Amino acid sequence: MIKKIDNKTMGRSDHGWLRSVFHFSFADYYNPRNINFGVLRVINDDLIEAGTGFDTHPHQDMEIISYVIDGELTHGDSMNNKRTLQRGHIQYMSAGTGIQHSEYNLGDSLARFLQIWIYPDKRDHVPNYGEFRFDWEERKDKWLNVVSSTKGNAPVKIHQDANLYVLELSKGNSIHFTVESGRQAYLVQIEGSSQINDLTLEARDAMEIIEEEITIHASETSHFLLVEMAKRAF
Repeated sequence: MIKKIDNKTMGRSDHGWLRSVFHFSFADYYNPRNINFGVLRVINDDLIEAGTGFDTHPHQDMEIISYVIDGELTHGDSMNNKRTLQRGHIQYMSAGTGIQHSEYNLGDSLARFLQIWIYPDKRDHVPNYGEFRFDWEERKDKWLNVVSSTKGNAPVKIHQDANLYVLELSKGNSIHFTVESGRQAYLVQIEGSSQINDLTLEARDAMEIIEEEITIHASETSHFLLVEMAKRAF
């Protein structure tokens, strides 16, 4: 099964300093038919103005991943981590029994990042933080596995049977991805436009894929994130 999600149907908010597109119910956007996709609970496409950000706030029992698209994002937390990440970098936080953190754009230009929440495999994990600064070339015209389960091989590991892949596909090129039996995936067209099987995706569109093979053809140079996971209700 393949289903396109047009970004025009997604939730939105505009607080001036923060503009967001919500792939799933979040904050003031609530759709009882769109709470999650398997263990994937949140994908927010956030734009943060320079010199602003999220003040310190708590999280618990969630695997939280930030993928920086443009500008820079500075993370601080109650475990005394403070890091600034830029385009293509991944940040991970296992909230577990409880953690407080902040995220600011301390740069001089607009920042864009995807905020991703995944349900953990159990409650009350010990809080943890991780990050990785991937070389951009590692995702050019090939899938780069940036996040995996603790049993996987990606440099960033989470407490769930899920994988995150990123890809920049050059204009005119094609690539395949197979979602195996018993698995499902959620694809985000971050930038560019593409033809996926018989569907056209534009920037910020998404796609649900269940036990299916897809072929992506880049109509223009395109940037993708794909969350692949066990097929299950949650």
